[in-house]
Amino acid sequence: MIKLRVGLLFGGRSGEHEVSIKSAKAIATALNTTENSRKYEVLPVYIQKNGVWQAGNTAQQILDQETLLPCKDATTQQLWQFPPQVSEVDVWFPILHGPNGEDGTIQGLLSLMQTPFVGSGVLGSSVGMDKIAMKMIFAQVGLPQVEYIAVDRAKIWSNSFVFSEFCDKIEKNITYPCFVKPANLGSSVGIAKVRSRSELKVALDDAASYDRRIVIETGVIAREVECAVFGNENPKASVIGEITYNTDFYDYETKYTSGKAQLCIPAQLPDPIITQIQEMAVLAFTALDGAGLARVDFFYVEDSQEVFVNEINTLPGFTIFSMYPRLWKATGVSFSELVDQLIQLALERNN
Repeated sequence: MIKLRVGLLFGGRSGEHEVSIKSAKAIATALNTTENSRKYEVLPVYIQKNGVWQAGNTAQQILDQETLLPCKDATTQQLWQFPPQVSEVDVWFPILHGPNGEDGTIQGLLSLMQTPFVGSGVLGSSVGMDKIAMKMIFAQVGLPQVEYIAVDRAKIWSNSFVFSEFCDKIEKNITYPCFVKPANLGSSVGIAKVRSRSELKVALDDAASYDRRIVIETGVIAREVECAVFGNENPKASVIGEITYNTDFYDYETKYTSGKAQLCIPAQLPDPIITQIQEMAVLAFTALDGAGLARVDFFYVEDSQEVFVNEINTLPGFTIFSMYPRLWKATGVSFSELVDQLIQLALERNN
């Protein structure tokens, strides 16, 4: 039996570089299980923080030891020199989180290489990464969302009169507490919960330092629940999971500090709410032309029995502790089976 060579692409230039390495290590372990090793050969390909691609022993060392390479600024020539192993790849498994990894950029490059890859294409990835574009598409298909206002950095960093007028508009339409978020970052980077005009001004300025597009959302008292989606033209939804925590909100530190957040799978919800969330998750996935995998996050307001879609993540964390594979494990699909099936979906979509 001829093995398929899987290019496991990880690392990247975003702030989620280290998380990407952990996800890649878990996927490599799954591909090396007895059943999968009969079908696949893993070719690790590591993108350094400076954008230089590494393969072979260097990439394998990063996977094994989870240590970063010291790197200097790369030359233009280095950025366009791909390791020779790249030409041997039959199917890519990109597990690059954040900007330049799940925003359509790497997906465009892999498309130009004319090689199948796991996950959504350019459209689904780019729209899923940009919270403003994502919200506009969700609204178009009728998915309920909390109230929000979008703004460009130029307005925040304009003169004090324009900025003050914009703050007036926010306070007229959005109630405190509210959340200020960069539109194109993951893992809660740059997000702030604000309760006053003074906090709002600081949060807007901070968010603008991360991204030129910013979104301001009304805060709601709700349970935070998540649903995993798997498939191409006929996607399926997993059981529902719930995140609980004792911090003010689900920020970066809470997400990645052991013990600060708890995952409850399956979430204890009324059956009609479970069905509603699963249907909404599939609708969100198809509205963005999703492929392969995604995790869709929701707010469930118990008092009113309302469900609001929060966001979609088209390339979610993939460690053995991450919500996406754990939701599928609770649904009846093991980690190694999930990795195998995602590769098969990538091949199917390419036909």
